[in-house]
Amino acid sequence: MRLVCKGLNRNERLIIILYYYEELTMKEIGMTLDLSESRVSQMHSSIVQRLQSQLGRRRVEFGG
Repeated sequence: MRLVCKGLNRNERLIIILYYYEELTMKEIGMTLDLSESRVSQMHSSIVQRLQSQLGRRRVEFGG
């Protein structure tokens, strides 16, 4: 969990935690963080893309 959230700001960490661990919907997360559902969805997509990129670089580092 720490590795996944490293480099994310507070709202980004909360989006990941609330979505994947607390199983809240984008709408519920938006209400919690005072953001629109659309904005939460955009941020989620951006976060996932960044994490995938970071994992791809890690695989190269570890010879995977």
